[in-house]
Amino acid sequence: MKKKTKDRAEDQAPGLFPIRTVSELTGVNPITLRAWETRYGLIKPIRKSSGHRLYTQEHIDLINRVVGLLDRGMRIGQVNAEIMADKPDEGDSADQKQDIWQRHINGMIAAIIRFDEFGLERIYGEALSHYPVRTVTKKLLGPLMRELGERWETGRGSIAEEHFFGFYLRNKLGARFHHRSQNQSGPKLLLACLPGDLHEIGLLLFALGASDHGYQTVLLGANMPLEELPAAVKKTACDALVLSGVIEPDESVIKDQLPRLVARLSIPVFLGGAIAATHFDGLKKSGVHLIGTDINSGIKQISAQLGH
Repeated sequence: MKKKTKDRAEDQAPGLFPIRTVSELTGVNPITLRAWETRYGLIKPIRKSSGHRLYTQEHIDLINRVVGLLDRGMRIGQVNAEIMADKPDEGDSADQKQDIWQRHINGMIAAIIRFDEFGLERIYGEALSHYPVRTVTKKLLGPLMRELGERWETGRGSIAEEHFFGFYLRNKLGARFHHRSQNQSGPKLLLACLPGDLHEIGLLLFALGASDHGYQTVLLGANMPLEELPAAVKKTACDALVLSGVIEPDESVIKDQLPRLVARLSIPVFLGGAIAATHFDGLKKSGVHLIGTDINSGIKQISAQLGH
């Protein structure tokens, strides 16, 4: 009895996910995940007393990175050395590069705490002057948003800080979004945040990434009532609906609203963001396709579904 109680506690531990959840979010099947662990030593999940594997968000990020390297033609036997060397960026050693990105992240957090827009602009501009915008998005903005999310979730950051940085970054990304190429001829995606979710930065980053991959995008933004989406889907003639969920949703969203929405639509509905992992089972029952938090992995899963 004590052992079963302990296993249940481990299963419910926040931030830990079973292998089936990780497989769904990354697109890597469980057999391959186990092989990467046992044969190549790439992933080292936490092992329950029962022997079952549990993964953290850091494990999921690493798996997505391995997938990206394989997509670029790297052989699995070379991946470990490639990750350690961090070869996609030129110049300094891997440790120096990591220090550079962490200094940028720390500097931007300090500027946010001080409400220092010029400090944010200086650091962001410096990063863009040395690296392509995709690299800055992956190495700086993505990790920064995760770290800020943890600060705000644990009460170490204030609502005022969140609003300050959200306004700054929304302006930056909005300018990129409106000046993106208008020549895309790929499938059309309709993008929106779940009801009550005001965190649209991740959705905007995803829209920019999708545009880079040739998708047409229509962005509806934050706090979107789900009952209005069928009409928007019809008017835009989109090929898929992509939803984002960062904060804890109302219980009715998962149990009632999402299943009703999926049933009304004839196109696939994808959902990304933090709740894709934390509410995996309930969301799967609703009929949505879960794509996690990694932009490239999510786009790849959508492309596989749409045949793009």
